[in-house]
Amino acid sequence: MIADSIRNRIRDNGPISIASFMTEALFDPTEGFYATKDPIGAGSDFITAPEISQMFGELMGLWIMQSWDDMGRPERFNLVEMGPGRGTMMSDILRTGRALPDFLKAVHVYLIEASAALKSVQAKTLGANGVQISWVQRLDQVPAGPCLVIGNEFLDCLPIRQAIKVEGQWYERMVGLVDDQFAFVRGPQLNTDIEPIPDSLRDAADGALVELRPGDEQVLDELAAHFGTSPGRALFIDYGPADSEIGDTLQAIRQHEKVEPLDQPGTADLTARVDFGQLARNARALDLRVAGPVTQGEFLNGLGIEARAAALSQHAPEKRAQIARQLWRLTDSEEMGDLFKLIVLDHESLPAPPGFTAR
Repeated sequence: MIADSIRNRIRDNGPISIASFMTEALFDPTEGFYATKDPIGAGSDFITAPEISQMFGELMGLWIMQSWDDMGRPERFNLVEMGPGRGTMMSDILRTGRALPDFLKAVHVYLIEASAALKSVQAKTLGANGVQISWVQRLDQVPAGPCLVIGNEFLDCLPIRQAIKVEGQWYERMVGLVDDQFAFVRGPQLNTDIEPIPDSLRDAADGALVELRPGDEQVLDELAAHFGTSPGRALFIDYGPADSEIGDTLQAIRQHEKVEPLDQPGTADLTARVDFGQLARNARALDLRVAGPVTQGEFLNGLGIEARAAALSQHAPEKRAQIARQLWRLTDSEEMGDLFKLIVLDHESLPAPPGFTAR
């Protein structure tokens, strides 16, 4: 069991980082959460926007098609989805793409997926689309060339670290054992000259907790390298604040219920809010151009989701109430509309992306 493996490692070598705990709990190749099950859907552990309504993926398809047009309609381009779940959003994107036959002729889809169980589901979902599908582990395995990248609820599951301030100094918060049970413990002091603690939070009061996201930095490095040789654009949709905030946001979800993050590793999804402010600052430092973040409600309304909902309701009047609930859940400020945000990172040669105000 993963719990036994982690416990033995801590006994032998001392506390481990939260990032190490998350990596093993989520991505262990035989017992990790993503390796052993299909967690997405109403009857599973959590549900994502593409599973709520086809409208979400259809609008993402229109956005992708416009971005392909912005790149000059290359005869071949790579469409990369990071963390594609069940393949639902990509299926909706490709179905929407049928409106432009040249788009479907040009596209080659690459899926970045760590879960063998989900790869199998994705293959079934996308098998009839008539588009070449490939699976890779990282963006740097995608061939050079024009590239569009999309990731919905991908960044939030990347392993994080945490720093806590005690008596004016920052220390790493780690996972150790107390009475042989997993517990958060104080680790070594951090060198704030090199640790990526946001400048706006460094002078926070004692007791403040800040989350560090090394996984985001790896993604940005890969995007910058790819876009440095080939024009491209990346769109990320995730939950979190528009700028850096203090606070512990690590959470575990099992069968749609919150549970303790350290409880039964490997059996629950572990996520943490994305720090869009730090993401944008780090992206600009790598010469990536940034648009956003904007709220999901603002973005979807700007792309015409209400008109799409009306058209679907007219076509299927018996589903009018269901479609209205889906629209509300995706865009209302009390649901996903404000908490979820979108950010674009792209090459400076491209025009402003659709759905975002001028930069």
